[in-house]
Amino acid sequence: MSLFGTNTGFGSGGTGVFGNTTTDSHNPMKDVEVTSPPDDSISCLAFSPPTMPGNFLIGGSWANDVRCWEVQDNGQTVPKAQQMHTGPVLDVCWSDDGSKVFTASCDKTAKMWDLNSNQTIQIAQHEGPIRTIHWIKAPNYSCVMTGSWDKTLKFWDTRSPNPMMSLQMPERCYCADVVYPMAVVATAERGLIVYQLENQPSEFRRIESPLKHQHRCVAIFKDKQSKPTGFALGSIEGRVAIHYINPPNPAKDNFTFKCHRSNGTNTATPQDIYAVNAISFHPVHGTLATVGSDGRFSFWDKDARTKLKTSEQLDQPITACCFNNNGNIFAYASSYDWSKGHEYYNPQKKNYIFLRNAAEELKPRNKK
Repeated sequence: MSLFGTNTGFGSGGTGVFGNTTTDSHNPMKDVEVTSPPDDSISCLAFSPPTMPGNFLIGGSWANDVRCWEVQDNGQTVPKAQQMHTGPVLDVCWSDDGSKVFTASCDKTAKMWDLNSNQTIQIAQHEGPIRTIHWIKAPNYSCVMTGSWDKTLKFWDTRSPNPMMSLQMPERCYCADVVYPMAVVATAERGLIVYQLENQPSEFRRIESPLKHQHRCVAIFKDKQSKPTGFALGSIEGRVAIHYINPPNPAKDNFTFKCHRSNGTNTATPQDIYAVNAISFHPVHGTLATVGSDGRFSFWDKDARTKLKTSEQLDQPITACCFNNNGNIFAYASSYDWSKGHEYYNPQKKNYIFLRNAAEELKPRNKK
């Protein structure tokens, strides 16, 4: 019986896989813990593509390392391999065939990790830390897109030391997403740029930000025909914007919602407002998950404009999340994000990656 099958009680039972842990604030949802997590804050997570049999999870951290785990059907995780940068790893992605992993680092380089040979080579160079990395598979080209704090977006064919193309951005790259033929990049000073990737990448449109505070995360969503049609953008002010590229009715179709806040709307006590650290769309249902510095994850239905679920509060922020390719597993990382400064940093506190059965909880409210 697969632990990640559709009809298990995984993550919902009172005892969980590891016995009764009711007093345990590091894992209040009693989800499966990934073995041998990184030794410093976890910055990014990515599951293997559907072309690969099985599930492999990649995680990058501020300990300069990238780790790979195999997630077995019974929920057990097996550490497979690890590679290093000389600075914190800020982003990771997979090639479409699952044979390579690409990693972006504060050491101003990006590397290609061949999982079969367990070798890495440098494939990109910037003048500042590289914040985002994405694999682009177009009919007539394949490349890696890197976004940096040096205010450039570069495209690399992985074989040449020079980029195929370099595009200037108005500001530092803070987050990005790619769903061919669309890319979206959010920058410092609330910049927002959409790129089209057909034939060759080019700037498509600059958008005035729907949010009033610093951008933290962005994720593209698709329409019923699986075409990219818009994006969700999260800010440090506990708010997410749902933005369509060409909506029939912009004033009605585009909206924002508050999330990752505490104390409700009671005006007597000030509301604590936390950053939205990551957004991920469910690959089957098109619903979304957000994770925040408040130490909670939430599941949302953007079409019905309703919240499906909010987790109990973990004892530290949630810094990254992702779904596996069939949407049965939701992975999220718990580690300090320095949102409360150095005085709240506790080097004794461990970092965790948790796995949750996502098959049921992310089904939309009312099937359209």
